[in-house]
This record gives sequence, C-alpha cells and structure tokens, in this order.
Amino acid sequence: METIVSVLAKETGIEVATVENLLEVPPKPEMGDFAFPCFSLAKIHKKSPLAIAQDLAEKFRTELPKGITNVDFKGAYVNFFTDKNLLASQVLDKVKDENFGSLKLDKKKVGIEYPAPNTNKALHIGHLRNMAIGEAITKMNENVGNEVYHLNLFNDRGILISKSMIAYEKYAKGKTSESEGVKGDKFVGELYTRFSIESKENPELEELAKEKLRLWEAGDIETRELWAKMNSWAYAGMQETFDKFGLSKIDKNYFESEMYTEGKEIVEVGLAKGLFSKKEDGAVFIDLEKEKLGEKILLRSDGTSVYMTQDLFLAEQKVRDFNLDNSYYVVGCDQEYHFKVLFNILEKMGLKKGWKHLSYGMVSLPSGKMKSREGTAVSADDLIDETQELAAKGIRERMSDELSDEEIKARALKIALAAIKYTLLKVDIHKGIVFNPKEALAFEGDTGPYLLYSYARASSIIRKVKSEGEVKIIDLKDSEIKLLKKIDSFEDVVKRSYENLAPNLIANYCFELAQNFNEFYHACPVMGSDAKEFRLKLIDGFRVVMKKGLGLLGIDVIEEM
Repeated sequence: METIVSVLAKETGIEVATVENLLEVPPKPEMGDFAFPCFSLAKIHKKSPLAIAQDLAEKFRTELPKGITNVDFKGAYVNFFTDKNLLASQVLDKVKDENFGSLKLDKKKVGIEYPAPNTNKALHIGHLRNMAIGEAITKMNENVGNEVYHLNLFNDRGILISKSMIAYEKYAKGKTSESEGVKGDKFVGELYTRFSIESKENPELEELAKEKLRLWEAGDIETRELWAKMNSWAYAGMQETFDKFGLSKIDKNYFESEMYTEGKEIVEVGLAKGLFSKKEDGAVFIDLEKEKLGEKILLRSDGTSVYMTQDLFLAEQKVRDFNLDNSYYVVGCDQEYHFKVLFNILEKMGLKKGWKHLSYGMVSLPSGKMKSREGTAVSADDLIDETQELAAKGIRERMSDELSDEEIKARALKIALAAIKYTLLKVDIHKGIVFNPKEALAFEGDTGPYLLYSYARASSIIRKVKSEGEVKIIDLKDSEIKLLKKIDSFEDVVKRSYENLAPNLIANYCFELAQNFNEFYHACPVMGSDAKEFRLKLIDGFRVVMKKGLGLLGIDVIEEM
C-alpha cells in the first residue's frame, strides 16, 4: 500500500495523508486490491472524475510501480492490482518488527482528565464508558509518541455530598462501610439515594442539606470531620473499582474542595483587561453573543465563584503543573455547552492550547435510562461482578477439571472486562448506546469475547502445530489474501483513530480482522498442507496484530479459552 500511496501523491500533488484517507479496499477481488476515487481531483484538473481515473490508469500502466501487476479504472476509481506473493512477504516481515503499529507521529505533552466522579455515589455503568474511553485515548496517544498525564478531578463537595451527610446523620450514624460490610462508595451512594427518597415525603431535609453546606463552607469542625470520613470511604471504594477495571495510575488528583473558591484572580485580571464586564449588581460576566454562546456569569453579585470560574483556574493549573500542549476532558455530552464556553474564554485569555472535550453519549439499559438519585443506576461493580460470574459459569462448564477456582476467576474477569470495554468502545463515542450484558458476553458476533476467542483459537494452532521448514508462498487463496490485506492496513487504522480520537475505528478493525481470520481458518487447513509454514506465519501475524489492537482498547488477550 505504501507504494500506491507514494505514486498517487507524486502524480496528483495531493498530500500523502490525504491519499491514505481516500484509498479504499474494493468489495470484490476482481475490482482490484486498492481503489483510489478521483472525485476530489475534478475541480483541480477541470475534468470529469471518470476522465481523470482513465488518464491515471493509463499513465501507471505504461510503467507499473514495483509490486503492482496491473492498473485499471472503473467509473471514477483507479484500481490497483498487487503482486500477492510480494504482499505476503512484506506483511510477514512487517509483523516480525516488535514496533509494528507503534507510530512516532507526535511528541507532545497531553493531559487527559477522567473519570472525574462525584463522591456522593458509587461508580455506575456511565463511569465505565468514561474510563474505557479515557484509557483508550491514553493508549492511542502513547502509541504515537506522546507523553500522557492521567488527571482526575474529584467532585467532592457541594449540595450532593451534603445530602449524603444528612442521610448518614439521620439513618446510619455510628455505622461504617466496614461495619456494614459494604464497599465504601456504595455505602455513601446508598445514603444519597435514601436522602432522595426520604426528601420526597420530608421536604425539610432539603433545607437541612443546604444548612450542612453552609456549615461546611464556614469551616465547622464537626461537619468537616464527617465530610472527610465519608469521602475517605468513597475514595477507597472507587480506587478498588479503578484497579479492577485496569485504570492507569493517576498522575495527579485534583479536588473541588481545594479549589472551589479559586479563579477569582483570573476573573479580576480579565475584568481589568476589558475581557469581562460587570453588571450593575456587581456580577462579572463575559458576552459571547457573537460566538452564539450567550452571556456567561463568572462571579455572582455577592462575589462568589461558579463552576466556570473554578474550571478556568483548573485549566491553567494543569498546564502549569505539566507544561501541557494538549488538554482533553472525557466528559458526557450533557456538558458540551459548558466546554464550548470554557475553551472560548481560555482562547480569549491567550491560553492557546489543544483544548478538546471528548464528549461521549450516555449509556442506557434495555429497560431505559438510569437515575442515580432513584437508585436505578447500574453499579459498575455489580455489572463487572455479574458479567464475571456469567463468564466463570461458562468456563466451568467447559474446563472445570483443568483450572483452579482462582484461575477460573482471573480468566473470567478478563473475559468480562473485554465484553464490557469492547461494547462501550465499538460505537462512535459521541453516540449513546444501549448496554445489554448478555449480548455483550456472547462468543459469536461483534463482541469482546468473540475477539478473545479468535485470538485463543490462533494461539491453540501455534501451540499444536510445530514449524519445521522454510516458508513458501504458493497459490494464495482468497481468504489468505484478504487476511494479509487486513493485517497490512493496521497502521493506517491506528493513525486514523489517533487523528480523530476515535477508538471505535480500532474496535471495528479488530472485529473485521477476527472475521477475516475465521474465514481463513475454515477455508485453509494448516496440518497436511503444502502451505503449512506460510499459514503458521500468517496465523502468528494475526495474533500479533489482534493483541496490539485490543491492547490499544485496554483489553488483555487470553491464550486459551
């Protein structure tokens, strides 16, 4: 493919990256191995795309590039036919390189903020999508040479945690997460839900929560001690989930409680420079009507800050702490307006960095939308545990005599996490998804376990069939060529997924790779074949690429299932 990209870029004057993005794999072998659409050249050359395709095909045919056996055109497409034996040899050489798929495209310092939970409730399935996206974006950035910092903001104060505190004093005083045998964040979350339910019948609880917040802000010792104790339970419980899910070590935790009053100095400086304005009542705002973002208050009339004030401070602080070039926020799509305003203000302040809101769609269940305050949100722990138990049940049915309980548990966790992470990442992150645990755990179809099973099947062949001789590439079958071409396209997919910050491109690639492998597996036996040595190398090449692709999604492979 590199040769085709190179000659097309030279002949058309289009940048290599653009050619790579335009190049397609035709749906049928008789249409060639690669096809280049000429629509984008029509305006440049003042000719029809069909005429351009014909001219290019004829030009390339007069002196075929190395590795190309024929060039034709069909409609507005230039079709390239490659030397399959050369393709096979090149692909097998590529996958032998341990750096295959690791692209040195950038050398930037990138901060990625996730999962940023509230400490008034346990992590739920929405947080799992947040973490899955954050981890995948992290690995994609590291894979191209960027230095990545994992940053987390704990939303650990405010009216919501105050509600949990009131519920503790009313219904659980003296109890602890340890005494109740309940994980810390779940214990606090259940109190928040209890408050929400009880306050419907007892509205006066809302006033008690407001008073609790006032006491906290006034530095009341007893209130602060209870707050610290309940947050310590939440932190400990969340860390257990972070570890189980495979979250990278966080380089720095930021706490809302330590910065909720910060940012006022930034606003005062902006006011002095004329960037912000002041209302008659003393409130400070910025007028973003020209940007169609309306008017945004930055300081209330009483001088207190708002979330935007705090986020301006945090954005500057993260840049100072790590000298960031890019700063990404993995936050749900319901905050899109907030981040548009934030980045707009930062740019006006002269802080021109690579700000990016990785806005992701919400996760719902077949039964409908989840609501934490009503206790209908699916706990992240419960989802992982239940999926792990379902996987363990399947393992016991197949291999109960071969594995210990600990081995079954460990393997089942890998399968469960693969099922969950893949389901959360295979769809464009901007789109909402419906999560069905049973479908996610299926060993057939577009699922994580299907990919693990395909990898394990390949590993089984490598273990059972010994390589004995020289690799000979003879009489390649359609399924072999298809698998070779899919492996060959891996680096292109990795590059596009990074450029678009789109882990679904890698996920979809892995599924198609597994499909191609299984087609090959059924059509091309290894034992007793004259092509045994080549097919073993091809199977091993599949394993290398699948392991790397899944690794970029934060999914661990399993050698045997």
